[in-house]
Amino acid sequence: MPSVVKINVLTVPAEQREVLEQRFASRAGAVEGQDGFEWFELLRPMEGTDQYLVYTRWATEEAFQAWMTGPMQAAHRPAGSEGAQRPAASGSTLWSFEVVQSAGPKQA
Repeated sequence: MPSVVKINVLTVPAEQREVLEQRFASRAGAVEGQDGFEWFELLRPMEGTDQYLVYTRWATEEAFQAWMTGPMQAAHRPAGSEGAQRPAASGSTLWSFEVVQSAGPKQA
């Protein structure tokens, strides 16, 4: 069964870039123990766009859905009205893909 890749496309205004990156840095370890989780990367745009890509790879669609309906919702829930943080992104789109082919560096 092929792995599943989810790419969350976040539109982030320039003044919110540092906030977004700090929030992701502070969540380090939040997804790594989830069953079926394979990989995470936060990709910063270099030029021509204000969109960050949040790349995750999962063993199955079911593993991703379990993360979405459980730990991910808890991690994004505001901690009361006083602790609620304004979102760093002004928009979000989720792309979904099945891995058809992949390659890594050749081992010597």
